[in-house]
Amino acid sequence: MGMDMNKLMKQAQQMQEQMAKAQEEAATMIVEGSAGGMVTVKATGAGEVIEIKIAREAIDPDDPELLEDLVLAAVNNALHAAEAAMQQKLGPLMGGLGLGL
Repeated sequence: MGMDMNKLMKQAQQMQEQMAKAQEEAATMIVEGSAGGMVTVKATGAGEVIEIKIAREAIDPDDPELLEDLVLAAVNNALHAAEAAMQQKLGPLMGGLGLGL
């Protein structure tokens, strides 16, 4: 018979352990996004926003929409960076499964 089931199961278990480790590493990475140089957002690789910094000059009581747009853009920028970080960590492992990302 061509395939040794024990060897195949061991390889699958090793791959699962590598995936879990890579996911954990990516989840603890901190990425940053910004908008207009006035709003900065930090997020984990898992996509959890952990910090938002707003420059004083971005706070204009007569133009709250500008601040809303800056915060939204910075959050989206950080979340895209988090997704890219996760793909960078998991991409090589997923390619080994023939799934691609």
